[in-house]
Amino acid sequence: MADETLFQLLHTEVVAAAYGGGRGSGDEGQRTGLTVLESMGFRVGQGLAERLPRGALAFREELDTIKFLCRDLWGAVFQKQADNLRTNHQGTYILQDNNFPFLKQMARGQQYLEEAPKFLAFTCGLLRGTLSTLGFESSVTASVASLPACKFQVVIQKP
Repeated sequence: MADETLFQLLHTEVVAAAYGGGRGSGDEGQRTGLTVLESMGFRVGQGLAERLPRGALAFREELDTIKFLCRDLWGAVFQKQADNLRTNHQGTYILQDNNFPFLKQMARGQQYLEEAPKFLAFTCGLLRGTLSTLGFESSVTASVASLPACKFQVVIQKP
């Protein structure tokens, strides 16, 4: 419990730092902040994947890799599994978390809905970085319809 709280506080401070420090205002500042957070998450995802046991890196199928993200990576980072996984079997996957840890504190009101992307960019990068190290180039986007639930759309890019 203490580790989870510390991680959430650290993440909140990282988000605040990415949006502070004279990075610009308006849409430009927003894009810059999102890029910084996504890049940080990408590097953390690469680092986590590099530390995996060699057997975990030998996934044969995309779906096995995405299932690994939902169970093992989500469990290591958030101490729980993703709540739902959907796919169109053509390289697009939707990971759903109905109680996403970084959005719990904002769930008290819908007025915070517009702030949610700031708190999802790091995780988008984390997923993309892990997939990159496992040999899958991808794009990852996040959406929030109601707090604290969110969905991450992972699109595996075909060579």
